[in-house]
Amino acid sequence: MTTDNQTAVASFEQALSELEALVNSLESGDLSLEASLAVFERGIGLARTCQQTLDQAEQRVRILTAKSAEAELEPFTQHD
Repeated sequence: MTTDNQTAVASFEQALSELEALVNSLESGDLSLEASLAVFERGIGLARTCQQTLDQAEQRVRILTAKSAEAELEPFTQHD
């Protein structure tokens, strides 16, 4: 069973891998202008997807570290 987090990580990894392949194909210089534009357009979409995923991960880290900092500030009380 996969969680949404596992799916997001897999999707991010797949998008990043595809983006790297697209960059390599553009850098090869073997594509026509039309093909280059199509590859570039797909790359922009993938880059946006990756950035959104990274932004969401960063937000989750901020929330978790804020909760962790709050927990450290709570006074320790011993129960008898």
